Amino acid sequence: METTLQGCRIHYVLHRNEKADAPVVVLLHGWGCDGSVFSFLEREIVEQCTLLIIDFPGHGKSDEPPEPWGVPEYAQQMLSLLDELQLDRVYVVAHSFGGRVALELATKKPELIEKLVITGGAGIKKQPSPEQMKRQAAFKRMNKILNAVKKVPFLAGLADQLQTKLRQRYGSADYIRLNENMRKTFVKVISYDQLELLSQVKASTLLIWGSNDTETPLWMGQQMEKEIPDAGLIVFDGRGHFAFAEEWQRFTIILKQFFFGGQNA
Repeated sequence: METTLQGCRIHYVLHRNEKADAPVVVLLHGWGCDGSVFSFLEREIVEQCTLLIIDFPGHGKSDEPPEPWGVPEYAQQMLSLLDELQLDRVYVVAHSFGGRVALELATKKPELIEKLVITGGAGIKKQPSPEQMKRQAAFKRMNKILNAVKKVPFLAGLADQLQTKLRQRYGSADYIRLNENMRKTFVKVISYDQLELLSQVKASTLLIWGSNDTETPLWMGQQMEKEIPDAGLIVFDGRGHFAFAEEWQRFTIILKQFFFGGQNA
């Protein structure tokens, strides 16, 4: 299924449960993935709920945003989609970048989310090390020079080539493989610090983290547990950023218990 909201076509899968009182579960994937990352969970819970799985703009089968978006724009499109589908009270499962959107939803419209599961969630801005700060400064300095050189017609092609090499040297893997529009989107997303929003989350929140997560380190999950009023943290020892998929059976059992209770778990 697809619809166009905020000038951007978004692809989604909706399984409507025939029971009017069935809970509604929304699955929000991480950056660089799409809704299929939750395929194991879709199979396990689809009979127990109305299930909505989306591909965020710039991912999967959805179009790129028409201009560089930040987390608020992604969240607003989700609100518009839920409104269009007449889903006004939901449970949310969010991984990584999806956690950013979930936190925005949970604070922008607190009455929307009944329960929230965040696994390997982003949202707290990492403080760069001194070495990273030096690298960032060097990149910005050289990139500024090359942007100026690009204004000289006969040097524009050379400047483009040098910028590509510069990004390959200084940029992250996620950044390098993006086009210009999505690079600007990526920068807006990772620069957005949601630490001050955490205390405003009203939903009961379960945090599931891998102890060896290097993308969103365990200290982020611990900080979220501390700041979110009604939150608990479960750590999967020895697992990484995709702990929820590495131990999908355990994750599913925990989630079903949290969402549906003992008789449906």
